Amino acid sequence: MTGEERRELIVASLSQAGKPLSASAFAKEFGVSRQIIVGDVALIRAAGLGVRATAKGYVLETALNPDSYRGQVVCQHQLAETETELSLIVGLGGVVVDVSVDHPFYGELTGNLDIQTEEDVAAFIDRVAEKNARLLLDLTGGIHLHTLVCRDQSHFVTIKEALGEAGLLYQEK
Repeated sequence: MTGEERRELIVASLSQAGKPLSASAFAKEFGVSRQIIVGDVALIRAAGLGVRATAKGYVLETALNPDSYRGQVVCQHQLAETETELSLIVGLGGVVVDVSVDHPFYGELTGNLDIQTEEDVAAFIDRVAEKNARLLLDLTGGIHLHTLVCRDQSHFVTIKEALGEAGLLYQEK
């Protein structure tokens, strides 16, 4: 199998999967190293196809439902409140697409999250604890942005209000 054929199969698998697929799973399927798959995905992206890497694997970027709404919220809290924040968002029907911070040296740093369910929240929190990982918010005094996708703008507003009531939105001092 050529690299081009493998990349076509990767795109086909991602378009039909409906869930993230890992580089390790592709490597096993095609009998190549994980690094070969990482390179394949880089070439797919360079060709103009939107592939996002999440903690759960690769997903193909597709057009949003025309009625859905994408917006950003600016939050500020500590690590201990992360689960509360994420659970509140998904509990009200939002999807946490990513998190970003404005780093004083590197500029904007973004991490893809793709957190859609309470199970995703639990898995994320478990992974952070298991790896003793630091979150991006640690770099900026807890200030960070989330891109959210919601059914519509009114659901986005509801989520933003709930985050404010919980004391999780950034408040200018």
